Amino acid sequence: MSGTRSRSSAFGARHFTLVWLSGLIWHLTRWGVAFLGTFLVNDMTGSPRLVQLAGTMLYAPLLLGGVLGGVVSDRFDRLLTVRTQLGVLIPLSVAVGILVRTDRAPLWVIYLYMFLVGIGWVTDMTSRRALVFDLVGDDRIDHAMAMESLSLSSGMVLGALFGGSAVGAVGVGSAYFFIAGLLLVALLLLTPVRSPPIVRSQATGSPIADLVDGVRALRAQRGVFAILGVTVIANFFLFAYFPIIPVVAERLDATPFLVGLLTAGTGIGMMTGSLVMARLAPVRRGMFYVGGLFIALGFLVPFARGTVFVVVLASLICSGVGSGFFGATQTTLVMAAAPEELRGRALGLLSMAIGALPLGMYVLGEVAERIGVSDALTLNAALGAIVLLVWSLRRPEVARMTTTQSPDTVETPVS
Repeated sequence: MSGTRSRSSAFGARHFTLVWLSGLIWHLTRWGVAFLGTFLVNDMTGSPRLVQLAGTMLYAPLLLGGVLGGVVSDRFDRLLTVRTQLGVLIPLSVAVGILVRTDRAPLWVIYLYMFLVGIGWVTDMTSRRALVFDLVGDDRIDHAMAMESLSLSSGMVLGALFGGSAVGAVGVGSAYFFIAGLLLVALLLLTPVRSPPIVRSQATGSPIADLVDGVRALRAQRGVFAILGVTVIANFFLFAYFPIIPVVAERLDATPFLVGLLTAGTGIGMMTGSLVMARLAPVRRGMFYVGGLFIALGFLVPFARGTVFVVVLASLICSGVGSGFFGATQTTLVMAAAPEELRGRALGLLSMAIGALPLGMYVLGEVAERIGVSDALTLNAALGAIVLLVWSLRRPEVARMTTTQSPDTVETPVS
């Protein structure tokens, strides 16, 4: 039994541990940037709309560049692409830290920086995760993706706690210097890694033509689009609340550290859900994918309406458990449903579906500005549950999907 587990463990694959650790630090820094940016904008403006706009800028590249990022992943060296994005963000983080420390950072600089970090996330979603698949292969991909989800949730927890602690200890400006240092560590961890030999798309045409051809081919994959529909719902209705947490925390009179702890609540739950998924390794992953989203949406209501810190934190943790079920299955199901030669572009489509997040953030910010944060969050969760129910009834194959067989990848046009 132990031999079987060893062969299925992604950490047994060469270089996976280094790539995973680098990814963990990347997630920590990305969530740290998300916390610092929204905390800073809330401190500067006190406007739910402008706080949500900060989150919108962070996630906007997913909508605008996700599929193009998939083309880059399929055509170019994935390891080099990841190293480049880390190298670019290091000096930018230092520059932002200097501007904030000297009180010379206008709002647009914070928005621009968050947009550039969002471009880095597109790179991670498409190139690094496809690199993980190259490293571990089919036999270990389930465990690898569960570990990827764990690194995301762990990074969320650590990034939020880091942000809250750093603001209280050294201030927002100096915290950006720590962000730059962590990005440097993530880059150095990739130094010994070598790209595995794989067959890449021949660059005989333009990237745009390659993109169009890939999307046309993926349209015939019914399972891929069924999964992406659930992803759109999750990101528009569920995860849109992330930037507004500091505004909710103000109602609870929370200190900067407690704001960070509250932000970490979702990550704590996601980490728990991811560990459960890694332990169970269920065949019916589609059921956890959809069911986890229902759980996550349901617990947003007590989060939105709670007036006691412990209740609000517990609600976010429970919601995060559902998000962990959802996140641990998402990438695996997409890659199981997509043909091998199109996996990079399938991940690009996934990041584009996640790109519904900035739209959801913007809408939530506008609604919160008009009817209040609590009512806006409650309305968002209720509408999300209704839309998910309708989609699940229309596409019942999503909940039936597995990672060991893919009957839903039959080439049937998507209606």
